[in-house]
Amino acid sequence: MIVYNGSMDKEPHKNVLGRVIEDLCAQDRDVIYLDADLMNSSGTYKLWKKNPSQVINCGIAEADMAGIAAGLSSAGKKPYMHTFGPFASRRCFDQVFISAAYGGNPVRILGSDPGVTAAFNGGTHMPFEDMALMRAIPESTVIDVADAAQFEAVLRLIKDRRGVTYVRFSRKNYPAVYSPDHRFEVGKGQVVREGRDATIIACGLMTTEALKAAGILKDRGIDVRVVDMFTVKPLDGELVKTCAKETGVIVTSENHNVIGGLGDAVAACVLESGIPVKFKKHGVCDTFGSVGPQDYLQEFYGLTGQKLAETLLSLLG
Repeated sequence: MIVYNGSMDKEPHKNVLGRVIEDLCAQDRDVIYLDADLMNSSGTYKLWKKNPSQVINCGIAEADMAGIAAGLSSAGKKPYMHTFGPFASRRCFDQVFISAAYGGNPVRILGSDPGVTAAFNGGTHMPFEDMALMRAIPESTVIDVADAAQFEAVLRLIKDRRGVTYVRFSRKNYPAVYSPDHRFEVGKGQVVREGRDATIIACGLMTTEALKAAGILKDRGIDVRVVDMFTVKPLDGELVKTCAKETGVIVTSENHNVIGGLGDAVAACVLESGIPVKFKKHGVCDTFGSVGPQDYLQEFYGLTGQKLAETLLSLLG
């Protein structure tokens, strides 16, 4: 059920992570959680103390952590590894590519605080390129979480998934979109608002900004469909093509560089389909991260419902 009304998740996502990983460890003794010295801030410190046989603090050594996770996977374990998004992607990319993906060892990588949600941690900690990197790995899965209910479902769904799975999530709260019992399937987008005049395909933080944009445009007499494409890879191509046929206008929106992320994935799908459509990408325009509170950074990079509405209006002419 879609429950969006602008109110925030009741549970911070770091609490969801700690609670669900503890449950998964209890259900399946092969589940191993690895962290790069961030357990206090990721909600998993108590689990480490309670169950050290299934939790490993690898220290500030992300590349080593990726190698350890791949080794555990090769021994039949089901590793989940967490660190900040840039370190989960950029810093240990070669180890993930070779030891995990190329080696055929499934690893679940949790990259926290994507894009502007890194806030005061600044440009070095602000990944606008992580999805592009992870999409380039053969047979990978790339997910951008929209709210707490979806995050919990995703953590459970990927436990036995093959290949490298990359999940980007904020440790804080997002506005709630889904009820706790909502059903998800990896690789299938969610239509969170129907509309006939245009489609916004969004992911992660920008899902609720897309719903805000749809509300703004409704007041202008424009009926906008909103799709939460939480699985950026594998993309739900059939849903993309349906939106292109039925609305004829698509804008993508992501808390990520417009190069290599959701926008490029959707653009390729539409172009290869041959369906005539007006199309535009909305996101971070090929630049580095910065420092400041999240609301300031969203305005700075144009990642707001208002800016997204303006983007769609400009496309409609």
